Amino acid sequence: MCDETGRSVKLKTVLIYAAIACCNGLGDVILKRGMKDVGSIELSHWQHVFTAFLNPWIILGIACLAGFFYSYLTALSWADLSFVLPATALGYVVTTVLSRYFLHEHVSLWRWSGVLLISAGVGLVTRGPSLTKHPALMPSEEQHELA
Repeated sequence: MCDETGRSVKLKTVLIYAAIACCNGLGDVILKRGMKDVGSIELSHWQHVFTAFLNPWIILGIACLAGFFYSYLTALSWADLSFVLPATALGYVVTTVLSRYFLHEHVSLWRWSGVLLISAGVGLVTRGPSLTKHPALMPSEEQHELA
């Protein structure tokens, strides 16, 4: 039974991290797609940004990023920030792949090398514990003598 619970927790963790990477990368790419429709927003006409919220691609991108934020908060409730934040970097991998094949952007060899380096870094971070264990605070002997 313990083994099954352990697998269940591991599956939930993998699903949350996958949701973080996918929702983040997909949300960013969909926002970019929507901004192609909206066009350039100049600082002198900053009000134009509000018309972006009417674009269906922008709305979908915001929904994906809301999913990212929910997943991110969930992961932060389980693990240390120093573990969760590097894991979110997998979103860069998703973003680069989707940018290449969905937005048809040119991705240079240097960018692909950077994606590989990010992936390797995430792999290193995930090798350690996800949560810092703090020892229980024990009252000192002096506190017992005063009582």
